[in-house]
Amino acid sequence: MLLHSVYLYVVEFQNMQTETKLSLDKIAIKKIGNYSNKPTIIFLHDSLGCIELWRDFPQQLSDFAQCNVLVYDRQGYGKSSPFSYSKRDNYYVELEADILNELLNYWQIEKAILFGHSDGGSIALITAAKYPTKILGIITEGAHVFVEDITLKGINEAKVQFETTDLKTKLEKYHGEKTEAMFWAWASTWTTDEFKSWNIENFLPMIECNSLIIQGEEDEFGSLMQVESIVKNSRGNSEKLIIPNIKHNPHKETPELILEKSSEFINQFTNEKF
Repeated sequence: MLLHSVYLYVVEFQNMQTETKLSLDKIAIKKIGNYSNKPTIIFLHDSLGCIELWRDFPQQLSDFAQCNVLVYDRQGYGKSSPFSYSKRDNYYVELEADILNELLNYWQIEKAILFGHSDGGSIALITAAKYPTKILGIITEGAHVFVEDITLKGINEAKVQFETTDLKTKLEKYHGEKTEAMFWAWASTWTTDEFKSWNIENFLPMIECNSLIIQGEEDEFGSLMQVESIVKNSRGNSEKLIIPNIKHNPHKETPELILEKSSEFINQFTNEKF
C-alpha cells in the first residue's frame, strides 16, 4: 500500500518562545504513514543531520513496522529557521528535549517512540527521562552520555575535513546558508574546556520505558562505555545491539539489520491503543 509522505511547515510557535526562550519561526516536518491506531515514531537527527540526510530510512521503517513516522529539522538545521543564538551551551540537548515535549503537545501525540542518532539519541534519552508518560520506547544509535577522548578526536578530525575538503559544500546542499553556524555550533562547543565535564548520566535512572541501544563497534565518536552506562543505569528494560565492523551511522551502513531489529523492538508496542 502506498502511503503519503509530505512536508509541512509550522510557523510562529508563540507559546514555545515563552517556555523555551527560543524563537522558532519555522520547523520543517515530514510526516509518513496513515496507519490508524498505531504509534508514531519520531526521528531525531545528529549534529550535522536533517530530514533529507535520513534518506529513505524513515519511510522504510514506517513500511516495515507498519507505524506512522514524523521527522523534523531542529532549529538551525535543514529547512528550519536559523539559530537564534551564536553559541550552543552545555544544556543544548536538554533544551531540545523540552522543545520536543512542546512539539508533541502541538502535534497532539500522546505516545511516541523515539529514534535518535548521536545528539538525537542523547535528546531521546533526556526526553524519556523528563516526560515518561509520553514516551513508549526509545531507539538510539551512537548516543552520548558523557565526553570521551575518542569523541574529541573524531570532532577535531571533522574540523579538518570541513576546512580542507568538500565536506562544507556537501553540507550546504542540505543546510544552505546555515551550514557554517550549524557546524561550528557543534564542533566548537564539544571541544571547549568547559564542555569536558558535560554528562547526562543523572537522567538515566529516570528512564522507565524500554530501549534499544545501538552502536557500531568501530564508532569513531564514542566507545562502548556509552552503551554500557545507558543499559546499566536505565530503569526500563534496555537491550544493547553492538554491531561489528560498523562505525557511527548504523542505519546507513547496515540498514537491513537496523530495520529488522528496530521493527522487532517496535512490535511490542503495536497493540497499544492510540
